[in-house]
Amino acid sequence: MTEFTFATATSIRFGAGVAAELPHHSRRLGERPFLVTGRNTHRHAEVLRDISEVGSFALTGEPSFDDARTAVAAARKAGADHIIGIGGGAVLDLAKAVAALAAGDTDPMDHAEVIGAGHPLPRASLPFIALPTTSGTGSEVTANAVLTSHEHKVKVSLRGPSMLATVALVDPALTVSCPRLVTAQSGMDALTQCLEPLTSRMANPLVDALATSGLRAAARGLARAVDEGENLEARTDMAYCSLVGGLSLANGKLGAVHGLAGVLGGTIGAPHGAICAALLQPVTSANLRAMAEREPDNPAVAKYAVAAETLTGEPLSDRSPEGIRRALDVWIGALADALRLPGLAELGLSPADHGAVVDAAMKASSMKGNPIVLTADELRGVLRDAS
Repeated sequence: MTEFTFATATSIRFGAGVAAELPHHSRRLGERPFLVTGRNTHRHAEVLRDISEVGSFALTGEPSFDDARTAVAAARKAGADHIIGIGGGAVLDLAKAVAALAAGDTDPMDHAEVIGAGHPLPRASLPFIALPTTSGTGSEVTANAVLTSHEHKVKVSLRGPSMLATVALVDPALTVSCPRLVTAQSGMDALTQCLEPLTSRMANPLVDALATSGLRAAARGLARAVDEGENLEARTDMAYCSLVGGLSLANGKLGAVHGLAGVLGGTIGAPHGAICAALLQPVTSANLRAMAEREPDNPAVAKYAVAAETLTGEPLSDRSPEGIRRALDVWIGALADALRLPGLAELGLSPADHGAVVDAAMKASSMKGNPIVLTADELRGVLRDAS
């Protein structure tokens, strides 16, 4: 067994009703909370009823570097002593950036990967409480925040241990009001964030166990959560899938789906989950084809077999890379069809942009976890198939 490290939030509370513990945790961390929410600041008024924040920032879309600068400045001016983020993954990413930067005097671009200076984040950060209201990113337990640079037309991360939440309150009941389309898109992201770490070159035994259990929960709950939004059992399955997906990606890395998705998010501005949904089947197929041709003994082949049996609930009759590929193609394709999710062309990607997207994606940090190095031609094929 290889040596590995596993890092996560200081405390994770999971289950229907745990959001009611927010005032207790907030009082324990300080008296001057700064609140980061989504555009509808009244959506979770009951949860926030006993919180007297010293300031707030309402995010209206995907977080940008300018959003981070504005929110950080507001938290500094208010003298915040801890941050509360309640919302989807975008909101939690912004809240993490605020927590990591508000105690210092640096700019987000000082710490940005790829397009920024890439300096380590300050060690001193404000305590941070995360309450996810969607089941997708697992952002409540990851050590990075994805921000959009409109200038560079790309999404990149700020990354460091100071971004890990002090407390993550994962309450499936908070996701019951999540709209159907958001549930579908974010659910596909959660599924992807279990499959990619499981097959990553940087996986470890804890990641394998968590990611596999997340795939099992997604197989049970994703379609039901979309079709039966008030089904708390299905919502609990997807909240769990999202949580363990976040734990897995934070410790086992992602792959080509997210390597491409980061660039595509900045290029076409579509929701991250929708992009992941369009890419998941083509990337999985490309990986298995490439391993069959160039690395038939790659350990990820066996991991994909585990994923196929977990998702379909049936033993594989053909455990060759091609047999595994066919099984996953059928299952993922049927799920995407049932959820009625669009391809990349419908999301706004032009064939003329394929080359530039591939060139940028090959430099993305997520590509480092992909189980095999895909060529530029193979990545262009992924974009064609995902369109």
